[in-house]
Amino acid sequence: MTKTSAARRLAAAAAVGGGGLSLVGAAGYGLLRGEALFARKVIGTFDGRVPDATGWYGRGRPGPAIKIALLGDSSAAGYGVSTVEDTPGAMLASGVAAQADRRVHLQALCVVGARSSDLARQVDVAIGAGADVAVILIGANDVTHNVRTPTSVRFLGEAVRRLRGAGAEVVVGTCPDLGTIRPIPQPLRQVARTWSRRLAAAQTIAVVEAGGRSISLGSILGPEFDAAPAVLFGADRFHPSAAGYRELARVLIPSVLAALGHIAEDEHEPAPHRGERVLSVARAAVKATRTPGTEVGAEDENDRRPRRRRRVALMRRRRRPDVATESPDEDEESES
Repeated sequence: MTKTSAARRLAAAAAVGGGGLSLVGAAGYGLLRGEALFARKVIGTFDGRVPDATGWYGRGRPGPAIKIALLGDSSAAGYGVSTVEDTPGAMLASGVAAQADRRVHLQALCVVGARSSDLARQVDVAIGAGADVAVILIGANDVTHNVRTPTSVRFLGEAVRRLRGAGAEVVVGTCPDLGTIRPIPQPLRQVARTWSRRLAAAQTIAVVEAGGRSISLGSILGPEFDAAPAVLFGADRFHPSAAGYRELARVLIPSVLAALGHIAEDEHEPAPHRGERVLSVARAAVKATRTPGTEVGAEDENDRRPRRRRRVALMRRRRRPDVATESPDEDEESES
């Protein structure tokens, strides 16, 4: 079975509530579980309070405000940092405000330890708040807690469909490559890498078919982290440091701006010289997992072919210059 067909099969299983592809047999699971417990002890924990990035950004910029809902797990919340300016939410909102020249209200709904099954409650709040765009970072805890891939993907797909049905654009950062976390011993590390990449590909298919766009986050725990773990990993050696979260925000901002329509004219269509192209959903999903920072866009609404044969845009958005990260204001009036 090819990686493309495996990704498609996992996404299809999620759609009908079926089983997934087992990566390890029952005999090996006990070994992996023991190694996972050992890895948790080696990694350790962070017992500090995660700063809340909810608030208003874009001081002095015009309205109406762009409403961003940030959903997901600890990677969205900024687990491990001590100041709000170092959270990915504050960096994301500050960057969007600067590039779009608009006020931004960010609502951080993410919860440390969340899995895909926890998204429904976060989606309820985002819809109630009338979010213009929802950014979702989810999947790592599904892998570390052995959640079956079709189950995980089914919850994510439903979250995207609900948000799109409420009129919100959706950008999903897919599961990062967990195979670069050094405290995790082999063979568990290789299993984590395979599992996380398969989940990321299946997530991409589900997200695109539900009307959203995905962005590969392999770079968040991929080559850049592996090359400089002391800089880009936090104190627990599992979650990103402030510098790592900045890399995360730099990957997300171009896709969020694209979802909102705040991009240059030459960025609307794939550019072959940037390695951008139009591919089938499944092929695009697999290619995205191999190239961190790759966006897979929503389906062409005019494409009447069967869903599994539809084609989508694979984009490699130009990253925007870094801007100073603001601290959030509690009241809108302070933005005027």
